[in-house]
Amino acid sequence: MKKYLFTFALLLSAVLSNAQTTSHQVYTQKTANKITVDTKLSKKILKEIQKGKAYLVDVRTPEEYSTKHLKYAQNINIRSEKFSEEIQKLDKSKKIYLYCRSGNRSGKAADTLQTFGYQLGYNIGGLDSLLTKGLPAEK
Repeated sequence: MKKYLFTFALLLSAVLSNAQTTSHQVYTQKTANKITVDTKLSKKILKEIQKGKAYLVDVRTPEEYSTKHLKYAQNINIRSEKFSEEIQKLDKSKKIYLYCRSGNRSGKAADTLQTFGYQLGYNIGGLDSLLTKGLPAEK
């Protein structure tokens, strides 16, 4: 009986530890379109966006976007059923700078853009990091 209890406890422990590790999986971006933004580059990106030569896209949920987002950003939720439809409305000849909370979802979005034939989609990382590099927040 002790042997069965031990086996059950071990199995339960393994199942619970697996459930905890899968709650936030890290996405590994497959394309090379990831940019590490510094203060100098953030000014360049901001000018491109202000001149209409690039898009700034926040791929987080509308709830996350409503709490705080970068100035000039539009929200296209990568978890939405309409993500593919909305993202494909963007002009393929313009740069598309993508960000989220940590860089995982924006990496996935950059890969998705590649599958739709976009060559200028870039993962620029997470919101908090971008704010420290000089990109302004709104709200």
